Amino acid sequence: MSTSIHVSVGQVAASLALVALAAAVSFWRRADLERDIGIATLRSFIQLTAIGYAIKLIFEADTLWLVFALLAVMIVFGALTARSRAKKVPDCFWPLLIALALAAATTLGLVVALGVFEATPRYLVPVGGMVIGNAMTASAVALDRLGDEMADSRARIEATLALGATAQEAAAPTVRRALRSGMITLVDSTKTTGLIFFPGTMVGMLLAGANPTDAVRLQLILLYTLLGSVAIAALVATTLAYRNFFTVAEQLRDLDSSG
Repeated sequence: MSTSIHVSVGQVAASLALVALAAAVSFWRRADLERDIGIATLRSFIQLTAIGYAIKLIFEADTLWLVFALLAVMIVFGALTARSRAKKVPDCFWPLLIALALAAATTLGLVVALGVFEATPRYLVPVGGMVIGNAMTASAVALDRLGDEMADSRARIEATLALGATAQEAAAPTVRRALRSGMITLVDSTKTTGLIFFPGTMVGMLLAGANPTDAVRLQLILLYTLLGSVAIAALVATTLAYRNFFTVAEQLRDLDSSG
């Protein structure tokens, strides 16, 4: 079977009818999302077009240094984006940056070492983008939940500290719930894969004419890779970020001023 597919500009333009439908639904039900839909559509077009040309150049150059540079940029922007979603967590940029970098390096390094993927731009760029994107979402959700939990559990944490517990012991239940929040979405979607929805990679391969068995196997590899990256990112982000709620003397900071 052929594994290539050609999509014309006209086909992309025709799909804008569905964007117009989404805007019409928002206008009809007064959801006030028309502007956001327009901005999202324009940004997606510009960003994907730009990254498409960048990936083309990287593939043609066939050098790993450009791959590492692109992934590094993705990690930095991912940390910045996740930080904007975790506003209640003080100084969370560095925990997020470290979490995304470790998630990407560990999972990509492992799949290459195990011979799952070759260490070439054609494999590392798309897989790396998926790993970093999912790790960003998981760590952002985890830290957002961490911020809410720390605020809601302030009295319990202070009481636990007063009884002689360390900051790690006092924050452990909160960190555990935040970690679960960051991981649960991908875990649940993995449970329902093939029953309720078909993942994007599998759909793309099927549309391109790939063998269904190959599409399924590749999708399984990616799902398991993403599970690992999400677990690492959420774990590292919550483990590092919770410390920012405490002073050096292991006292709970003023959450209103630190957030």
